[in-house]
Amino acid sequence: MTTPSTLTAEGIHRTESVSASGGRRRSGLKVERVNWPGTAILVLCALTVLLPLYVSLSMAFKTQGQAVDGNAFSFPEPFSVDGFVQAWTLTNFPVGAAMSLLVTAGTVVATIVLAAFASYAIVRNWERRLFRYSFYYLLAAMFIPFPVVALPQIQLTGRLGLDNPMGVILLATMFQLSFSVLLFTAFLRSIPMELEESARMDGATTWQTFWKLIFPLLAPMSATVGIFAFLYAWNDFMMPSLIISDPALQTLPVRQNLFQTQFSNNYHVSFASYLMAMAPAIVAYLFTQRWVMAGVSQGAVKG
Repeated sequence: MTTPSTLTAEGIHRTESVSASGGRRRSGLKVERVNWPGTAILVLCALTVLLPLYVSLSMAFKTQGQAVDGNAFSFPEPFSVDGFVQAWTLTNFPVGAAMSLLVTAGTVVATIVLAAFASYAIVRNWERRLFRYSFYYLLAAMFIPFPVVALPQIQLTGRLGLDNPMGVILLATMFQLSFSVLLFTAFLRSIPMELEESARMDGATTWQTFWKLIFPLLAPMSATVGIFAFLYAWNDFMMPSLIISDPALQTLPVRQNLFQTQFSNNYHVSFASYLMAMAPAIVAYLFTQRWVMAGVSQGAVKG
């Protein structure tokens, strides 16, 4: 019979073995030590994120006079939202946000659906060379950055009349497809074939099996793929700036760059504009991070 006792205040765990008659046979001590080097590294990494965020917040809520005083770490006194008002009007924020939302939503939906389709076909036909080599081809595409193929993509979208947000959605989906297929395939390998076999015995077709059985089971990984696609599409600057020809249809990151010269001396306006553009991505990640971590870890462990 074993009775453990823990002294949490001192970080010491004591385990005592007690015989049936109540006599103690032996006892052991285990001291938990803090990993100070690892803790220091984590603190430094946190500071590299928190300090710039604090500067952005303090500068955004300052007046123009406070913003140009040269002390970026000073606390805004008094608080002012004038920078947000000017940024809202200057960049025509509602239109830019609508364009960014359109591109992001289209990219997320298309990436999830196409990646799920491709992954299901690859995993269930892995013994066939065509599907196995298609998977390797998609993995190889992960190492091709967009700037390398930017010029032919610009020419192709222009000739096809896709120099608009729809062209950005198409290209963004293609560039997210490789990584998304990699995540989905790892997750699909953990789903037993017996589930599909029982569905087919009940008369379900392949299409019905996928939509009614497999796709609902992919919900955790779909959330992971969706948030990655969301962050990529919302924050992307290069692709919309090169593909979309009409400035009125540009996304928020590009609009901020177009008005960069007007931000040059108005630091509070520029930081307010950046915060307004970053806020949706930060909020989306904070609310979905548990699904992101759960999906990645589950796919990695079971795959």
